[in-house]
Formats: sequence, structure tokens, C-alpha cells
Amino acid sequence: MLLLALDTCDSRGSIALLDEQKVLGESLHPATEDFSSWLLPAVDALLSGNRVSHTDLGGYAVASGPGSFTGVRVGLTTAKAWAEVYEKPIYPVSRLRVLAQRAPLSSEYVAAFIDAQRKQVFAAVYRRHSAEWALLGEERVIDPTEFFRLATQTAGNSGIVWVTLDPEILMASPMWNNQIPAATPILAVQPPLASSIGLHALEHLGRQETDAIALDANYVRRSDAEIFGKKVAVP
Repeated sequence: MLLLALDTCDSRGSIALLDEQKVLGESLHPATEDFSSWLLPAVDALLSGNRVSHTDLGGYAVASGPGSFTGVRVGLTTAKAWAEVYEKPIYPVSRLRVLAQRAPLSSEYVAAFIDAQRKQVFAAVYRRHSAEWALLGEERVIDPTEFFRLATQTAGNSGIVWVTLDPEILMASPMWNNQIPAATPILAVQPPLASSIGLHALEHLGRQETDAIALDANYVRRSDAEIFGKKVAVP
């Protein structure tokens, strides 16, 4: 099955075209260009370069967050529109879960996080359950030191692997430098992530149907408009 995967969660976004487990092509988003102007031409180029159209696709995979409000919204809205127009299934994928899947199979716990700006991280803790990573609690936006404390307390005496796109945040944390054992594994993942998002979706598309209209983003943090917007006076 042909699958188009989108990741527009931050400036390191990407798109990928997959044929089952084979990645036919992957394009990295230029950090200096807005997703609103880059996404459609990039998808057209990727599909035409592989002599594929939307009607040939078996479905769509899209990163549903966490990430920037505008970026996540662009990718999700576009994928939902295509799914409706071409009557194709769509599968949302958490970026943090994709990161967690990079951890070694021998790991029991994994702490996945991404820079959320404003001295915070998007983060989640997972525990291996059979062949899957089970989310413990919820995805959150949190101070890095608080997250490191939460993750280590959750894992207890069990081993934990830290997986991230932004390893420098680990190195800048006083808690990491003072309390985390030197032998603790750190797995720095390099973008792009779109192909990994697509591979994850291919494992689940046949098992779970997602309503494109009802599909919503997992922003984790409220938009700037909600945070900083002034309340309208009620007469």
C-alpha cells in the first residue's frame, strides 16, 4: 500500500512516500520557509517524482503533535482535507511515540522529549508492554528538570532510555549533570521523522479506523492567542 506521511510539528518537519515498508522518497522542510507555502508544492513534487497521484494512495499518516500550534494545524488540516476528498483512511501519530520506538527492545522505560521553547519540553514516559510502548500518564509540556525528576521516579530502579531530537537540553540541566548516572543511555534522533511516522501508521491503519472530520491535533500547550490574548469585556 502506498502511504503519504506528513510531519509539520516544527521547523524540522518533513514528508515521505512509502510503499509498505519501503521509503520511496522523503523531503525535509527548509527551516526558513513557512509550511503553508512549502507543503503543497513539496507533496506534488514527491508524488509526481514517483509517478503517483492521490488516487493511488492507500491512506495518509500525519503527526498530530505535539508541536507548534500553526505547524501542527497546517499538516493536520491538509491531511484531513485530502482524506475527505479522496476517501482515504488517515492515521494520526504522536511524534513522541515515534521517538520512543527508537529505543532498544531491551529497554523497559523510555523518556521521550522535544524542545518546546520557553525553557520547556514536550515530553512523555513510556513502558514496554509486549511489543508496544504504553504511555504512562499523558503527553505534557513541562520544565525539563521537572520532567527528568518525574521520569526517574516513574522508572524507579529500572533502566530508562532518554530519546530526543534535542540532546543539548539534557546537558544543560543541573539535575542531569548532578544526579543522572553517567551510564544512562541517551539516544539522539536526527530528523526527518516523516518516514518513521509512516511506518508506524502502516502497522495500525488496517486495525483502527480514524474519522477524518473528528480528528483533532494534540497541541499539548495552548496557542499564543489563548495564552496572551486579552479577554473580551462582557457588557
